[in-house]
Amino acid sequence: MTPMPQPPVADQATTSPSRRPRQSGLPRHRRQLRAIALAACLCGLGGLSGLGTTAQAQVVMAGSYQNFDVLNNTGAPTHGFEMEVWGVSKAQLTRIFPSNFNPTVIRYGFGQATDFPGGVYVRWIAPYDPASGSFTTATPVPPNLTTVPGDSCWTLGMPATYPSAGCEHFGISTYYVNPTKILYRWLVADPANPGSVKAAGADIAIPAPIWVAQAPANPGLPPVIVAEIQAPPPPVPVRFGDAQWVKVYKTEQAGRVDLDALVGDNHAVVPEQAAQLEVNWSLLQADPPAGGGQRRRGKLANQGGAGNGNHAVVRRYEYYKYAGVYDPITHEALCADVTCTAPGPGELGDAIGAQNAAANLDLNALTVSLAGTGGGVVSSSDKTFSCGNRCYGVYKPGSNITLTAKANSGSSFSQWSGACAGNSPTCTVLLNAESGATATFTAAAAGGGGGGGGGGLASFSLSIGKSNSGTVTSTPAGINCGSACAAKYSAGSAVTLVATPPPGLAFLGWSGACAGSDPSCTLTVNADTKAQASFSK
Repeated sequence: MTPMPQPPVADQATTSPSRRPRQSGLPRHRRQLRAIALAACLCGLGGLSGLGTTAQAQVVMAGSYQNFDVLNNTGAPTHGFEMEVWGVSKAQLTRIFPSNFNPTVIRYGFGQATDFPGGVYVRWIAPYDPASGSFTTATPVPPNLTTVPGDSCWTLGMPATYPSAGCEHFGISTYYVNPTKILYRWLVADPANPGSVKAAGADIAIPAPIWVAQAPANPGLPPVIVAEIQAPPPPVPVRFGDAQWVKVYKTEQAGRVDLDALVGDNHAVVPEQAAQLEVNWSLLQADPPAGGGQRRRGKLANQGGAGNGNHAVVRRYEYYKYAGVYDPITHEALCADVTCTAPGPGELGDAIGAQNAAANLDLNALTVSLAGTGGGVVSSSDKTFSCGNRCYGVYKPGSNITLTAKANSGSSFSQWSGACAGNSPTCTVLLNAESGATATFTAAAAGGGGGGGGGGLASFSLSIGKSNSGTVTSTPAGINCGSACAAKYSAGSAVTLVATPPPGLAFLGWSGACAGSDPSCTLTVNADTKAQASFSK
């Protein structure tokens, strides 16, 4: 390993001293937006590659970030930590945790980046006191190695227990470049070189995911986001690598996620609840490059359509050693249940750490909204939109989407706003960025003849569908589905729906007039409207 001189404590929030003063003067939220705009996908250990970053993509990885917790499993105090990142340079690192915080939130302060041919070392190292001939701080041996800490290993996440917890929290982000390989290792004092550190034994296996955004085949469908992790390579080419158990949690966010949001105690962003569990257990083990791999345990890929309008996918990976039986010749894990889908007795080993990772998305998408006192629908010539029900589409840049507004009986179309303008019912949108168009309808005046039966505002039906057991209720009252899954509301009524799963099950998300994974959805009823709530089995 390259010799590691003791680095000065320096803020690595930006990539060059000349840029630092301008960034430090910005408000926090603007600094976060700037970091998101500059950062692109941080990828882990090879595997999937191409990310949509050109102007011709429907879905672009606007940025991705990783923060991780790691337990000191060396058996002795350590004096720092190192990431060996291949395929990027120091200048391409946009953030190093804790770049937006006081350096004292972790015992090692700000990290230091040092280029090497082909990549960059990122190191967090304890200060050294020449007078005493020792480092002034260290990560202790943890009280136990049975679990990954529920909150991040730093002073704000574990204010009472961080000094003795025996774990640390680190993270980086990169700028439009994909690391080809990342290695992690603890550092300890090098007795032969006072003030320097060296690797403490074997590398730590906490793979970061590779994110890939796949544009939908149909504009009316959401983009598919794939996250893949790979097992560390085997030490000998003809043998299987060391196995580890991984558990995965997943959630989505309407807004983008920044590096400093990916801390375990930030429960609003980082998924850790049972309802957010995506993979209960999976065994990760590198296959030999030839003559093996039939069970395909070397990778774990998770994918799913991002909810309409969501701009970030967040996953938390928890890693544990495999403590079961290995084949004495090939080193293949021989799980008790054969399938290796859950640890058997004695097969769940020490905790290794947890990886919190996010992929931020720019979507070339159009959202249509309905407004006003009247009711109506908006359709598109390509049949993607039929809004109130289907009000969202993802397109290639440069697409022309022709929308037509049609008022319901008793209402009239008034005007467009947003990406459309004027009072002609037909509008064509040239879509080169995420945008929205609103159609406003006006209800006929109360009273008058024509069989209105007393006049007044029009009313429309709100219908709820469900997959699997669960209930949906509404405010104002009318929906209690369960039993009452449809109700009439006056045009323009704002109705809030709340989906509640049965005990032990999970709410998975909305479709139709509602979207996303938040159990609460508020919509405006200006036409006959349908929403679907999906629950786990």
